[in-house]
Amino acid sequence: MLIQNEIPKEDLDYILEPLKEEDNKEEDSKQIISDKIIAIVIDANGNIIDKREQKMKSLTQYYLALMSIPILQFNYFSPSKIVPSIFGLPSSVSVSSNCFAILNFDTSIQLGSGTQIFSPTLNSLNAPILNGTGIGQLYYYTQSVSYTNNSIIQLLKVSNFSGNTITVSEIGLMGTIYLSSCSSIQTTKNFLFSYDTFSSPISISNDASALFQITITFSG
Repeated sequence: MLIQNEIPKEDLDYILEPLKEEDNKEEDSKQIISDKIIAIVIDANGNIIDKREQKMKSLTQYYLALMSIPILQFNYFSPSKIVPSIFGLPSSVSVSSNCFAILNFDTSIQLGSGTQIFSPTLNSLNAPILNGTGIGQLYYYTQSVSYTNNSIIQLLKVSNFSGNTITVSEIGLMGTIYLSSCSSIQTTKNFLFSYDTFSSPISISNDASALFQITITFSG
């Protein structure tokens, strides 16, 4: 569960501004979907001590299945068997005449301290870093998602109050599906939509913070 604190806007504007010009210059005419990960570490005094940018390489089968829902026009009155089988959802839901079955979605960035070989069927990080202030934990602020006409941008800020340095070596885009019926959640499923490792681990010292951004761009 994410701790519901807003990311201070001033923390983001001056840090991410230098990357905007690079974003505009980047062109990838050979790919329909291009994506990248940005990581920035800020020490206790507000100084940027590490900045990374790399391509994201590893959308999973669950991301493809999520994209297929509107294309297949999936719903529980005329269900496609493909989507429920991948997500592990029931093939049908019983509802009364006065209510509906509804699918709701949520996404979040999750960080980890392990590594593993990518597979399209991966469904978790190797060693997820939990949300909190205890040993081995990072404090996850409320995440933001923005959308342009061809990009989806997910942004996470974390702080380290654990008392020790935390090492981040893996990152994933997590998805949660809520199946509701008659205004009551019947099923909750968590999925890994992407998985990547950093070329070298990112160290976040005690009292330091870090920003992680995943951008998925669609080009025609």
